[in-house]
Parts: sequence; structure tokens; C-alpha cells
Amino acid sequence: MATKALKILKFGGTSMGSAEAMQQVISIVRKPQRDARVAAVVVSAMSGVTDSLIKIARLAATQDNSYKQLLAELEKRHLRTVHALVRRKRRAEAEKTVKALLGYLKEIVTGIWLVRELSPGALDYIMSYGERLSAHILTHAMRDKGIAVEYLNARTVVKTDANFGEAAVDFTATNRAIKRHFASHRKLQIVTGFIGSTADNKTTTLGRGGSDYTASIFGAALDVQRIEIWTDVSGVYTADPRKVPEARPIAVMSYREAVEMSYFGAKVIHPPTMRPAELKRIPIVIKNTFEPAAPGTIIGPKSERNGAIAKGISSVGGIAMFQVEGVGMLHTKGAAGRIFAALARVRVGVLLITQASSQNSISFAVYERHVERARAAIEEEFAAERARNLIAIGLERDLSIIAVVGEGMHHMPGVAARVFSTLGKNGVNIVAIAQGSSELNISVVVSKADETRALRAIHTSFFFPALKPINIFLVGAGLIGSTLLRQIANQREYLRNAYGFAIKIAGIGNSKGMLFVDEGIDPANWKNAMTRSRSRMSLKKFVEMVTASSLPSKVFVDCTASDEVARTYADLLRHHVSVVTPNKRANSGPYAYYQELAELSKRPGVSFLYETNACAALPIISMIDDLVLSGDRIRRIEGVLSGTMSYIFNAFAKSKSFSESVAEAKKLGFTEPDPRQDLNGMDVARKILILARKSGYPLELKDVKLESLLSPAAARAKSVDEFFKRLQKEDATWERRKRAAEKKGQRLRYIATLEKGKVRVGVRAVALPHPFFELEGSDNIVTIATDRYSAESPLLIQGPGAGGEVTAAGVFADILRVARDAA
Repeated sequence: MATKALKILKFGGTSMGSAEAMQQVISIVRKPQRDARVAAVVVSAMSGVTDSLIKIARLAATQDNSYKQLLAELEKRHLRTVHALVRRKRRAEAEKTVKALLGYLKEIVTGIWLVRELSPGALDYIMSYGERLSAHILTHAMRDKGIAVEYLNARTVVKTDANFGEAAVDFTATNRAIKRHFASHRKLQIVTGFIGSTADNKTTTLGRGGSDYTASIFGAALDVQRIEIWTDVSGVYTADPRKVPEARPIAVMSYREAVEMSYFGAKVIHPPTMRPAELKRIPIVIKNTFEPAAPGTIIGPKSERNGAIAKGISSVGGIAMFQVEGVGMLHTKGAAGRIFAALARVRVGVLLITQASSQNSISFAVYERHVERARAAIEEEFAAERARNLIAIGLERDLSIIAVVGEGMHHMPGVAARVFSTLGKNGVNIVAIAQGSSELNISVVVSKADETRALRAIHTSFFFPALKPINIFLVGAGLIGSTLLRQIANQREYLRNAYGFAIKIAGIGNSKGMLFVDEGIDPANWKNAMTRSRSRMSLKKFVEMVTASSLPSKVFVDCTASDEVARTYADLLRHHVSVVTPNKRANSGPYAYYQELAELSKRPGVSFLYETNACAALPIISMIDDLVLSGDRIRRIEGVLSGTMSYIFNAFAKSKSFSESVAEAKKLGFTEPDPRQDLNGMDVARKILILARKSGYPLELKDVKLESLLSPAAARAKSVDEFFKRLQKEDATWERRKRAAEKKGQRLRYIATLEKGKVRVGVRAVALPHPFFELEGSDNIVTIATDRYSAESPLLIQGPGAGGEVTAAGVFADILRVARDAA
């Protein structure tokens, strides 16, 4: 038999999960094979059947009669599949086979019910029916279509030990039996995966996912050209695409890489599968039953560089971490060996181990389901040392292991540093780390709650190293917020292509509702998306959703003027969510809160940026930061910090009355809907307070000496219309004040000043050559005098200080700065 021209196909549970899926299997098998003849098709049980069989057995063992309903459902499902696949002429024979198998199954389950005992051997025998049923059904369906096939119960050829649940294969006996069988059976064999038998013919199973292993066993025994594993995904992915949507298929990987990834959670292929194929250097190809044209993944002797730092990232949850530690460890010979021996005695596998260089601590990870067995074994092993308080045993639960895998990482400097830096910047704490000397795998243990966020962050860092992800959660979609979204819509494609900024609007909240979309909200069509959202706005819920999101590089953008929203910043920063805002409430609130936010923003990978707190997009705050960081001392700040006030006084300086100037500013959208919120000067007071604090002065808002432009009568007006009427009555007073200034060659300006630790805000008259004299429109202007920049020649910054466009642009710049700083 020309075995080199053979191949094995294996189809998993989803591929066998329905009549429609089995039709697809048949079309793949009967398709002309150019490279090799199909020698055998290995099949799993129909999806979910093995779990049902286990449940049936356990219910029967407790004499819970609900198992009968599950058996009935199992029978209906398989008979329904027969009816859909096999034509009437052959259907009776197929149904007879299925009913006979189910009859035997009912008998053994009834026996378990009677004796109230479920042995491991009995459970393996019951589980074997899943593959036996699916293989028989496929055999009858293919014969019905004229394909010459034979049913092969793998128990007759796959020989194992009696370790029920995860039996070890006797390869000498198995290889001999397989070769003998295929020498005398030339038809296509439909083989039951997952199962084998002992030397005395007791049914065993090869471990969950063992059908892959069966395919590899047959392939190696027959020395086939290749083994194809057909599943419901198009190959092995760089990460689990259910957790990392950006994951992509891997074209070629080595056996070692596949073993590492499958061991740490990649479910595409069963870990032991690689060994028989590897020994014979037979390639394993992972294909998608439902997308057969997709190239899939080839697993073979050699890896292939894909341009990324690693080959793939996998994770496994349900992990617990034991710590065996204490001064007694220094004097306890062979402690690690005793730990492993104790765990081996109770059949608990160790997934990961780390040991402190001081030798007084050994930590190891096991599955959560093995915790009690492991704890009892370790406590018994070190009972004497524990009684003398020389050794303590600790336990941490609800953990996950994340493994970064790739042969290309060997001798590549900085790989571990990239992992740790990425996790740190995304607020993921590392419980333990492990790296083998081969450098093929770097494993980290993290909290289960952080697993997906860690996966996505590491995946982006390793597979898209030039990408700077920005996941924005926006609160406040008024003038500034909506303008920001429009600017992002216009610019994000350019920013991605030119600079690698990957901007995604992950959440929006306004007064009407809130919307979260992990894949992103279209910033050009956000209004329509919001109208479809049925979630009412709840700030508490919004913040909870942001902090719980598994997206990396999260930025909370507050475009409101709300005290309530500002009070959430500390919680967001603690959860490693950066904050960008034009809202002045947090930074001009209690100094203690200002300090708290400043301290929280010093954490790696998190930023609190608010350049637009003072003068729209003018770089005043960043300038003060640079001066202070470089060792300069701020002596004086003087500025027209409100574009609204600037416009009002510039209009007033010409020919309009004061009330007309205010009305015009309101009409142009420079003022708040109620202009009294501008004229009371509080906005300017908050801005100069923020600049003072940035300059190093621990001041409170009450320390600002503020001149309001509102008379008591205007302030008490019951409506905006009434306010303007009262303001008109004050025009004469303002006119006299203006005339008095003009006689001296001066102009009125609303100026904020910081000098010698004192802050004041009010109307001042300035004359040339004062730089504020020539101010036009709604411009802001600020002068900064320091030890290096004297009062006679201060720094001067001037530009637009009002309007949604410039303020939104300043917020946008801060968002990009967050991403750039985190990269």
C-alpha cells in the first residue's frame, strides 16, 4: 500500500453537530483529492453530546430520574439526523443501528441507577457512545450517497492502559493493529475518535478533545502524507478571536509552538495530538469545515516568521496559585521534588511553577477543579514543617494564565519587558511569571477579571507594534462633544495611515441615554446610533461599564461642565482609565481632590490631561508644566482667559453699549444660554486657579479675589429676558467707566492675575504698550513671567479662546497625546 499517498481527515463536534453540517463533511470527503487519497475519516460526537452523556451518567448514579428525559432528547436528535441524511430506502437500517446503540446505552445507565455507583471505567464506556453514534450515522449517510465506506470502532485497534478518562496509548500494539487492519480494508474507514480499549478490551477515552489525538495516532501509524483537522475556525489564530476580535489566522507554525498554545488554552487542537505526527514529521493542517476554501494553518517541523514579535497568545482560566513559603524552605531538602511527588500521587498536574532566588518560596499553578486534592496533598506532605511553623501554604484563586508563544522570540531582547510594560500601562497586575530557557514561551498569571483586557493589550503590542489604540468613552455630546466626534470622523483614517492612531468610539453618554459598542460607534453617524439605544443615562452605570471594559488604552472624555462627572475621575484613574476633559470642575474644586488626581495620573500608562481647562486649545497648561519641570519658577501670570469676556469688551470698546455687546456675544454662541454664568466671573476664577495650582500654589477657589460683572439686581433677575432689561439700565454706568479709561488712552479688559501667590480677577484699564491693549475678537492672551522670562519680557501666548471648534481640537490633541505617551 502506497502509504505516502494517504491522508487522514478528522471532523470535530461542530462539524458533526447537525445534518446540515454532516452534509458539508460529506461534500469535503468526496471532493477529488489531488495530493493524497483519504484513508480514514475520524469523527467526534455531535456537539454537546459528550457533556449530555456525562450528565446522564451522573444523574443516574444519584437516582435522579431526569436522566431519562436527557436520554430521550439524545435519541430524538440522532434519529432526526438520520431522517435528514439517509433516504427512505436505507433509512430503516440506519435507524435500527442507532436504536440498538441507544438500547445498549439505556441498559448500562439503568445498571448505574440500580447500583448508585459510577466508576471511571463505566463513565468512559458511556462517553464512547457519542462517537459511536456519530460515526455510524456518517457511515450510513455516505453509503446512501454511493460512497464505499466502512465503520471502524477505534476500540478494536487503539490500545491503552487502564487510566480511565485520559488513557495512555500503547503505541507498539496500536500501530501493529492499525497497520494490520488497513492492510486488509481498502475502503474508506469512518473511525470513532476519542476512544480506545485496554488489553482486556475495557473501553477507555483519551481525554477531552482526544479525537484529534486519534487522527494523529492513525496518521503516524500509516505514515500518511498529512493529517487534516476540520473544525469551525479557519486555522489557529494569533489569539482567541472570541476575546480578541483583531486576532488573525496563522499560516504556518511549528509543532512546539502549537503544543505551547494548545497547552495554554488554544482549543483548536488537542495538546497530545502533535507528538505522534511530530515523530514522523507529518504536517497537521487545521481547516474550517464551513469555509473549506480558507487556507487554514499548517503545523509542521519548522515555524515561519510572520513579521510579528510572537506567533500567538493564548490563555487559560480557572486557575489557582499555591504558595509554599517560609524560612523552613531554606533547610528543607528537595522541597520542589516533594511538592511534585505529592501532587503526582493525587494526579494533579502543575501548569506553571516559579521559585524565589532566596529559595524560601515556591509557587505553582493548578486548575481550580484540582485545588482541594492539591491542598490536601501538600498539607499532608509538609505536615511536620507546618506543625513547627516553618512552612506556610497560601492560595490565590480566580486567576488566568496568559502565554506569549513563538520560536522567533528566541534571543530577541526586550520581549519580556514588552509584556510587562504593556500590562502595566493597562493596569493589569501580574501575580506570577515564568519563562523557559528555550524562550519559546513567556507566561504570566493575572486575575481572571483582567484576562481579556490583558490578552487584547498584549496582542496589539505584539502583532500591531506600530499601532496606538485609543478607545474613547465620551460623556457630553453637546457643542464640544459633537464637534469632537465630527473632527474624529474627518481625521481618523488619516491618523491611522500616517501615524498609527487607531481611534475607536467605544461608548457615548448624554442626557438622553448611553450606548456602548465594543467594535466602535461610527463618529459620523453617532446620532442615529444613539436614537436606537434603549439604555437610559446613568453616570454610575456608565463609569462601571468603562472600568469593566476589556478594551486596552481606554480614554474617558468629559465634555460636560458637571461636578458629578468630575467626581468620577479618581475612580477612573484608579482603574487605569485615562481622563481628558475641558471640564474645569475637578481641577478648580477642593485642593485635596486636585492633588489626588495629580498623584493618580503619575501611574504608568494613565494620563489626566486638561489643556482646554484654561484657554480652549492654547498650550498654556503644558507650557507651565514644561517651565516647572525644567526648574523655572513662575513669578506672575496675567491673562484674558475668557473668549466670551474678550469678545464682550472688544465689542464694547467700539460703538456698542455694554448690554448690546453681551447680547451679541450670546447670539454668536460665545456665552452660556444664561450669560450671567459668564458675567459672574466664576469661569475665569476657575481658570486662573488652575494655572496657579499648576504653578505650585496650593490655593482654593475662595482665595481668588473676584470682581463679578453682575449687579445684585441683574443677578436676581428671574429670567434671561428680565436680566437683559436690568442690564440695559446699567449701560450708563458702564459707559462712564469706558469714557474715563479712554481719556487716559486706556481700554477695559477683564483680566486674571497671579502674583506673589495672590490671585485676583476683575476689570482693569490697560494702555499701550501693554500687550492686552490691541486684543481683538474673542482671542485669549496670557503672559507668563518667570525667573528666566522677566516681567519686562515675559512669555506671551495668544489665540482664539472660545468656540466649539478650537476647544474640541484641544480635546482631540489631548486624546492623541494620551495614546502617544502610552505607546
